[in-house]
Amino acid sequence: MTPEQASALNRDLCLLAPVIPVLVLDDASLAADLARALIAGGLPALEVTLRTPAALDAIREMASVPGGVVGAGTLLTPKDVENAKAAGAQFGVSPGATDLILDACEDNELPLLPGAATASEAMRLLERGYTVQKFFPAEANGGVPALKAIGAPIPQVSFCPTGGVSLKNAPDYLALSNTLCVGGSWVAPKEMMLAGDWAGIEALAREAASLKR
Repeated sequence: MTPEQASALNRDLCLLAPVIPVLVLDDASLAADLARALIAGGLPALEVTLRTPAALDAIREMASVPGGVVGAGTLLTPKDVENAKAAGAQFGVSPGATDLILDACEDNELPLLPGAATASEAMRLLERGYTVQKFFPAEANGGVPALKAIGAPIPQVSFCPTGGVSLKNAPDYLALSNTLCVGGSWVAPKEMMLAGDWAGIEALAREAASLKR
């Protein structure tokens, strides 16, 4: 898979909804119900971060839920890429971008949303062919003003900002011409997952899906 092909697929992915839920699961048995609630609320693109031992099993469970597109976040090594693809991930997300990760995703046909924090990083990825990138960590890197400033000289790149994005500031990011969608964890609070409050999570998803861009 070429970077250009990956970017085209991820552009379509980012346009499915204004928010991609960023999910951390400690219990894979909750994954299918969580996916159903988020999809029913209008958020079909789901990023499961590889931050817990349960993450790969959670991806497997979510991949079986109709209507969703499940990806793996926090890809750090080529082995992460291989494991994510084997578990059923349809896209990948990395906090940054190294040649090892880029090569692994291209070789394994996993469309990567690579992380960039600076103009130089965005330019380097653009040189390789990645026109859709993740801006991370968004708030720590200057938030909306920083992403707007990067977009002025590099309009060829579109972003999905994540890291500190919330229901409160998401509309400001989505108003930027170089933002396709945002990534956020607020739509799946841990306490609601543990309580099995799927109706509540669906309501949060519906609220997020209604954000304008």
